[in-house]
Amino acid sequence: MRIVSLLPSATEIICGLGLRDQLVGVTHECDDPADVLQLPKVTRTLIPADASSNQIDALVRERLKTEHALYSLDMPVFESLAPDLIVTQTLCDVCAVSQREVSDAACALPNAARVLNLEPTRLADVLASIGQVAEAAGCVSQGERYLESLQRRIDAVARRSESISHRPRVMLLEWIDPPFSAGHWNPELVAIAGGEEVVGVAGERSVTTPWESILAADPEVMIIACCGFDVPRAAQDLPILRSYDGWDRLRCVRNNRVYMVDGSAYFSRPGPRLVDSLEILAHALHPTTHPLPAGLPAPVTVDVR
Repeated sequence: MRIVSLLPSATEIICGLGLRDQLVGVTHECDDPADVLQLPKVTRTLIPADASSNQIDALVRERLKTEHALYSLDMPVFESLAPDLIVTQTLCDVCAVSQREVSDAACALPNAARVLNLEPTRLADVLASIGQVAEAAGCVSQGERYLESLQRRIDAVARRSESISHRPRVMLLEWIDPPFSAGHWNPELVAIAGGEEVVGVAGERSVTTPWESILAADPEVMIIACCGFDVPRAAQDLPILRSYDGWDRLRCVRNNRVYMVDGSAYFSRPGPRLVDSLEILAHALHPTTHPLPAGLPAPVTVDVR
């Protein structure tokens, strides 16, 4: 089978299932495992490389009005790969190739390619999507074994969290300029890790959040996980965050409990690395109860001043 992935998370699912040798094309954002960087890129972005966070936000909002995505297919490359299975998503309206463009492209192929749309909004949906990919690729038993291994890690964190007496009030910040709360699966990760998300809502979209609402919630811990940004890129926006009125009055700031994590690699991707995200988050909230597994990056403590 020849598989094209139109999502970084789908690429990670496909490779986690042991199907790397069947993966023939990926997006320009796919970077894990590292050897997928060698594969043909079937997408390109309209976001300028030097765009600020506010400019990116404005581009997204403008595209939402016109129902046009910020990513497009490179049709000559796509057609040359002749995929049998195309894995894409309908979760985000602009941050991947549009469903219509993918459907039209699949119909233009000489072979009858299957298009698998993933749309997870909760952690259970993400795990179910792994099963969907396994079924579509004809490796159901491999999928079951892979899911069992991921579930064991989730259960291990949940068991350790049962002993926690104080669950801190947490905000997972998904964007800085303007501020966004983190929805979807992220509030569930906070709960399993031994915290209480006080702004984002599980299963709901991540949304622009008035700074006044963050001040009112007054989280004890803030986790900065900017969508699509690694830690160095997110750090560029820290002066903006520090400039917000009342920043220094937040409990998380007063207690020096503001952390940055790689939102691009972990919290924003609805794939197997959400389990890594859970383990990183749990360590940030309760480092003694939840040791950081080998190979995972430690949360970066932010200089709040």
